[in-house]
Amino acid sequence: MDLLDTTVATLAEEVRTRRLGARELTAHCLERIEALDPEINAFVAVDAERALHDAEALDARLASGDVDLDRLPLAGIPFGVKDLEDAVGYRTTKGSVLRLDAPEATQDSILVARLRAAGGIVVGKTNTPEHGFTADTYNGILPATRNPWDLERSPGGSSGGSAAAIAAGMVPLCTGSDGGGSIRIPSALCGLSGMKASQGRVPNGGPTPPGSGLFTVKGPMARSIHDVALALAAVVGPDPTDPFSLPNPHEPWTGILDEIHLPAQVGWAPDLGYDVDPEVRRVTGAAVDRLADAGVEVVEVGAIFPDDPVGPFFTLWTASLLRSYEHVRGTPDWDLVTPGVRDLVEYAIAHVGPADVTRAIDAIHHLNFQLAATLHDTPLLLTPAVAGRTPMSEHLGTIDSEETPLWVRFSYPLNLTRNPAGVVSAGLDVDGLPVGLQVIGPQHADVAVLRALAAFEGVLGLPVRGAG
Repeated sequence: MDLLDTTVATLAEEVRTRRLGARELTAHCLERIEALDPEINAFVAVDAERALHDAEALDARLASGDVDLDRLPLAGIPFGVKDLEDAVGYRTTKGSVLRLDAPEATQDSILVARLRAAGGIVVGKTNTPEHGFTADTYNGILPATRNPWDLERSPGGSSGGSAAAIAAGMVPLCTGSDGGGSIRIPSALCGLSGMKASQGRVPNGGPTPPGSGLFTVKGPMARSIHDVALALAAVVGPDPTDPFSLPNPHEPWTGILDEIHLPAQVGWAPDLGYDVDPEVRRVTGAAVDRLADAGVEVVEVGAIFPDDPVGPFFTLWTASLLRSYEHVRGTPDWDLVTPGVRDLVEYAIAHVGPADVTRAIDAIHHLNFQLAATLHDTPLLLTPAVAGRTPMSEHLGTIDSEETPLWVRFSYPLNLTRNPAGVVSAGLDVDGLPVGLQVIGPQHADVAVLRALAAFEGVLGLPVRGAG
């Protein structure tokens, strides 16, 4: 059973029709985790006994015949839960040493609960940097998570544990969250297709506000966009505990990718006016040329934003971290906080005031206005997923061989504007590592983005390790 060569839909259908047991599939994933994770460090915690019990209970329900199979699109699918959100029976450490003794969750997050209701089986919690603060996956709890494509490299972050678990073939599905690129960046670096839905499409409700405030988008992660869409269809829709959640889609998302075709026209912004590593530019440019050869009209687009939106993003991001850590600063526990998090909190104390936060919120309006003008002329916009090369573990990505924090500058603007955006693999670089292509759509045009991603995935294919 090769999870990298079998779709989630196929596995779920095998379980629903009892040609494959949910217990058998779960046991296979647990074996893969035991064999592979010691060198990848994708999982923070695994509860094999609980997972097998849940799988056996599902098998018993299916055997009884007293179940609506249409309500189980993810029947028996083992999945990992990013350790920023709750899953019953697991501690939610959020990558923080300060939370190692946190009580076990007694309630699932909304996303986890909906995946379970669709038939999914939680097998464990996946690794994340402390409070998801960076685009790499390391913390003070475990060794850094490694990229299955090259164990010396980062899988990206902050959903790096989830991306690495899927890319290594340990599980076919995980949860992720995207506050500044945290689904799209690791998906691109690990050769997955990924999707940041519109904010509120998957609710952030529950007793605890989202960690990155206005930016947080939760959603499923998988290898192909067809699998992502299948899981998204099971989890979108409002929740009364999230005041920002969106209404139900006009039509159910089930089957939205049954009939897909290439869009007639796209905008292509190879750099948005920013520095891009030449190898990233080469691979993404070649992918766009392939789309043009397949019949897509490509209109090149220049700079969209007058200035890099990193300023307002950084203001809101650091203010969110200050809110989470101000009670720790000045106590002995402060030394246990990841140094990078401490630096961001100190920055917020020194430089972020109420007027700065208000101006940063105003920037959301201005940036969306600028992007909407471009999307009015070309309803889908393509960019590289990241500007830099895949970083070594616990390092920054590089542009022209120089490490820079701006290697992720194509992702966080879309958390500010709140547009749906996804990634597909554009191909492999000279080191044999995946390079991602980002697809951006107008406000709430999630289905259009998903369909474009699926069509592009059909042209560009899914990358295979060792293929060149």
